[in-house]
Amino acid sequence: MLTTGWKYSGVSRRRALVALLALSLALVVPRAPWSSAPPLAESNRAAISRSGVLGGASYRIEAPAKWEGGLVVFAHGIQRGPGPGAVAAPPIASHILDGGHAWIASGYRAREYQPHLFIEDLVALRELFLKEIGQPRWTIIYGQSMGGHIVVASLELHPGLYQGGLAECGLVDGISIADYLMAYTAAAELFSGVPLLDAPDKEAFARVLNERVVPALGMPGDYTARGRQFDSVVKYLMGADRAGNDLPMRLQGLRRRYLLNMMHRPRDLENEPNPGLRAASTAHIRYRIDPGLGFTEDELNARVRRLHPAKDSRSPSANPVYAERTGRLRAPLITLHETGDAWVPLSLEQSYRRRTIAAGTDHLLSAAGHARPESLWIRWRDAGAGVRRSRRVGRARRAAGRRGRARSRSVTRRAQVDAQPAPRGSARAAALERLRCNRLYNPIH
Repeated sequence: MLTTGWKYSGVSRRRALVALLALSLALVVPRAPWSSAPPLAESNRAAISRSGVLGGASYRIEAPAKWEGGLVVFAHGIQRGPGPGAVAAPPIASHILDGGHAWIASGYRAREYQPHLFIEDLVALRELFLKEIGQPRWTIIYGQSMGGHIVVASLELHPGLYQGGLAECGLVDGISIADYLMAYTAAAELFSGVPLLDAPDKEAFARVLNERVVPALGMPGDYTARGRQFDSVVKYLMGADRAGNDLPMRLQGLRRRYLLNMMHRPRDLENEPNPGLRAASTAHIRYRIDPGLGFTEDELNARVRRLHPAKDSRSPSANPVYAERTGRLRAPLITLHETGDAWVPLSLEQSYRRRTIAAGTDHLLSAAGHARPESLWIRWRDAGAGVRRSRRVGRARRAAGRRGRARSRSVTRRAQVDAQPAPRGSARAAALERLRCNRLYNPIH
């Protein structure tokens, strides 16, 4: 996971995450109808720390001596290599316990990108917790990176199992991560003039990449003319707005993922075991490029190679975890993302927000950028207000033309955002930080 969008120390970042989780419990849990039911477990029992193996997946269960009935289910990010995964504790594990709540985590039965298996592993582990520890008053699922795919898919496909979700730099738009990486690779192929996607295997792909693509495009900070064309396309793939405003810290993050994002695509998709490669598609991607670079958008979209998924690999019935997400949330979801992440770009957050707007559930979604701790507090405060807002009020607000008003005010807001920075800690600085975050996540960009 990249951290280029976070300008403060690891301690500050951890404290901010602690504050975020604490605020989620304070804002969301007490107002929910399920919060009044006492836990079935005894609140005066000794602290519990258990580990074991369930269904081929190692796990940990941690509960404090005076359990208050809250449960955090942690979904870690991708782990490479063969065999079962390793258990990873949530980064704020001690603070969850200090707050009187329990947490559980699975190492998963396998590694790599297989969230369909990992969702099942966490459901099974939660059932074990209910059996051995007791019935929680509420359960929140918290995931990082690939764990974000697990969080959102769990909320959509298992409504009622979790009462809220938190995704940190997560694949919140699911299989769109594979679409993004393949769109990135296809653009590199077009601008370099090298048939990158025709490479027969990974070894040949790496050789062509280093011997032909890099000389043709250059590297971030030392682009060729064709490299500047490619970078402009990448800017929009990562989440630049319609006016061409770039994401803060994008180039810093891109340096770490520039070549790694170019993916080999196997020729025999039907027998490919990796579900992400099987399901990746660029058929729906609308590429964009800045004017004046020698390519029009129409020419770009007509010439770039289009990639299609294997049969039924994105089917809602056959492969629901890898189908496009619907945005049909029934519980609040709070997401945290940095703008400099070139592997899991901010555009995934923007795409998922559009889905929730279409589904009429955007009042349940609140997103925060890795900017400053005070801006995160603003987002979580607003999230509490959003959760309390009824569906009826949300529909009325949308019917009143909220999106239309946002468009008419965008120029004024951008002028405010780009004005001379206010002193840190002032009310004006907090307001400007909020506008920056709104601008980045605004789906009309």
